[in-house]
Amino acid sequence: MVRLEPLELPTTPFLPPGVAPLKLSASELEGRGTLRTSSYTLYVDLPGNPDDMLLVQAYTGAYDLVSKRVATYLRSLEARHAPNPLYGSWTPEPPIEGEVSRPSDESIALLKQRGYLVTLTLEEEEALFVKLSARHHLASLRRAPHYVVMPTYQCNLRCPYCFQDHMRTDARYSHLLRVMDRSMVDRLLVGMRNIEAAHGLAADANVTRGITFFGGEPLLARSRPILQYFLERMRERGKVRVSAVTNATELEAYEDLLGPEMLATLQVTLDGVPQEHDRRRIYPDGTGSFERIARNITLALERGVNVNVRMNIDRGNISQLPTLAELFEARGWSGHGHFSAYVAPIHAANGNVDAKTTFTSWQLTRAMEELRQQHPGVSRISLTDDSLQARARRVFDQQTADTGLSTAFCGAHTAMYVLDAFGDIYACWERTGDARQRIGHITESGEVLMNRTQLHAWRGRNVVSNPVCRKCRYATSCGGGCAVLAEGASGTLYKNFCDGYAQRFRARVAQAWLEHVSGKGPGASVARLCET
Repeated sequence: MVRLEPLELPTTPFLPPGVAPLKLSASELEGRGTLRTSSYTLYVDLPGNPDDMLLVQAYTGAYDLVSKRVATYLRSLEARHAPNPLYGSWTPEPPIEGEVSRPSDESIALLKQRGYLVTLTLEEEEALFVKLSARHHLASLRRAPHYVVMPTYQCNLRCPYCFQDHMRTDARYSHLLRVMDRSMVDRLLVGMRNIEAAHGLAADANVTRGITFFGGEPLLARSRPILQYFLERMRERGKVRVSAVTNATELEAYEDLLGPEMLATLQVTLDGVPQEHDRRRIYPDGTGSFERIARNITLALERGVNVNVRMNIDRGNISQLPTLAELFEARGWSGHGHFSAYVAPIHAANGNVDAKTTFTSWQLTRAMEELRQQHPGVSRISLTDDSLQARARRVFDQQTADTGLSTAFCGAHTAMYVLDAFGDIYACWERTGDARQRIGHITESGEVLMNRTQLHAWRGRNVVSNPVCRKCRYATSCGGGCAVLAEGASGTLYKNFCDGYAQRFRARVAQAWLEHVSGKGPGASVARLCET
C-alpha cells in the first residue's frame, strides 16, 4: 500500500547530484583572462543572407545579429561539441566557415556582456545553468495552480487513435465510466482550497482561477447538471477562466452556458474533410460526427466563445488541409475573431496506429510549409512551432531579451492538477485512470494527500534533472520534450524527447527574423493546453 502524505511544496531548488555548486566571487572572475564561447550559444543561419547569422544565448535570453566572421570566431572558441541526446537526433550545427579573426575589443566586450563569451570553465557554467534553471523551476512549482477537471472517463465516440481507447473497449475499466456527482464536486472544491493554501494563496485571494474540463468527453449532455453546479460553485469563490477540450458532439446541451463568462474557450477536433473525419471520429455504431460538430462550432462562435479547432494529422489526411481551409472559409469561421485552427501530429499511442503513418513534429512542420506555399489558404492553420516563431518575433520587434525560460515541457511538471471523478489527482491527463500513476488523492473531508514518489517523479522532471538536457543549448526553449513520449521511447520519464527540436528552433527563429526585417505582420499564434 502506497503511503500518502499531506501536500507540501518544495522550498529550495532541486540540485542534481554530481553538480558542484557555483562558488565564485566577481573579483575572481575579473582576474581571469582566458575566454571561451558559452556552451549555451545557439547559431541560426539566415536563408538568403550569406554574410550574417543570428546568435541566441539560452540562459540570458539574448538574441543578436552578427557577421559570419564574428560567429566563426565564437565557434572557434567552443570547448566541446553538443552532447548526443539520449533519445532523438539533432542535426549538426552549421560548420565553421572561413578564416578565424579576432573581432574588435568593443565587440569582444559586447559579446561578454550578452553572455556569448565567458571566463567560466565548462563545469562552472553548467553549475551556473543548473542554479538559474533550478531557481526558475522552483518558482514555477509554487505559482498559482491550474486545474484540469475530468467529470467522467466516458466518451460517446470511439476514435481509433485515442490513448484512452482501452477504457471504453475493455470491460475491466467499466467502473471508471461513471459521471462525477455533487458530493465529489464539493469534495474537490475543498481540496482545491487546500491546494491553493499550499501554493501560498489566501482563501479570499483576488485571483482568476483557471480550470479546464477534460475527459473522456467532458461535455456530454448527461454531464450538464454537474458541470453547471461546478461552475456555479467556482464562481461563488471569485473570477474563473473556463475552457474545455471537447468533441462538441453534444454541445447544444450547454448552449446557455456558452460565452465569455462561463465556457469561454473550447478546443474541438476535426480530423479532415467530412468524409475523412467521419472515418476517424466515429460513434460506437460506426457513424460519423462531422456535421454535428460543425453545427456546434458555429453555435459556440455565435455565442462569443473562442473556438480552437485542432486537426490530428498523419500521412493519410494532410493532403486534405487545403480543402479543409476552404471549408472553414465557406462556413464563415475563418473571418471570425474568435476562431483559430492548428495541426498536431498523431502519435502511435495504441495498437490501432501504425507508426509508419505518423509524422514527427519536424516532418509535419516541413510538410505544412510546402502546403502553405502551394495553397495560401493553409496559412490560416497554425502549427505548434508557430508559437516559437511568435516568441522570437516579439524579441526582435520589442528589442528585448527573451526572459521566458522553459525549464519544463508543460504544466505536468509545475503546477497543473488533474482531478478526476474519484478524487484522484494526476500530473498529466495522458496518465489518468490508473491509481498507481496518481500523484495524490482528495479525501472525503477534502484533505489533499500526495504520493511523494509519483509527485517527485513528475514535478522533479526539468532541464537540470536530465544530464543531457542540462548540457544542451536548446534546453531552456525546449524544456526537455514530452515526458510521456520520452517514456514510450526509452522506458523512463527522465530521458529527453528531442523531436527534431534543433532544426525546428533554428528554422522558426530564422523565419521570425526575416519577417521582422521585411516588416511583415506577425502570424497567428494559437494557445493550446498541450503541445503534443
